[in-house]
Amino acid sequence: MAEAAVVDADTGLSHSPLVSVSFQRNERRKLKFLEGEPKALGITQVCFILFHVSCIATFMYTGVGRWFYNIQELIASVFVLIGGSLAIAAKNLHLPTLRACLGMEILSSVACLFNMMISSKQLQRASYYYCSDALTPEDKLQCENMGNAYMHLFAEFLLIHVTLFAISVTLVVYACKVVNCCSPAPKVPVIMIQAPPAPQ
Repeated sequence: MAEAAVVDADTGLSHSPLVSVSFQRNERRKLKFLEGEPKALGITQVCFILFHVSCIATFMYTGVGRWFYNIQELIASVFVLIGGSLAIAAKNLHLPTLRACLGMEILSSVACLFNMMISSKQLQRASYYYCSDALTPEDKLQCENMGNAYMHLFAEFLLIHVTLFAISVTLVVYACKVVNCCSPAPKVPVIMIQAPPAPQ
């Protein structure tokens, strides 16, 4: 004795007492964000940007760098710092925190691109370090060594910003999978089979 199940896909109701099919949101979808290791990436972001900010603050204190570039880099670094902090906080999968993390990581990626341009300009400037004012050969050698040190330091800054940009883009991709910024979350079919009542 076979019974055919007629399924109403919209309401999730079935005319058969044995089988019912409904479409529900996938509650495990939020776990996709954890696949990207947001806590580890956020900690990496915070550590890298704090190192960069400490170097910029040292430049400003000693008067080595240009204040115009240094202030711009500090302002852009604030976005990266907030984005990394939100990535750490978003590990609890609270939806408003995930949305805030997505928004700040988008701003963070733009800030990283901005800092990359500034670091490349400073790297180019350091490669043309001017040492003609040196009076003695020792002074000239020390001046050239200083120029090489600046060049290596700004190359390191450039590498740090490339890494921070990659981290920001990775977190944006994983957050987009959860936040559904472009389309509503797909619903997954749930099939429930009910046992027939036992004969008496």
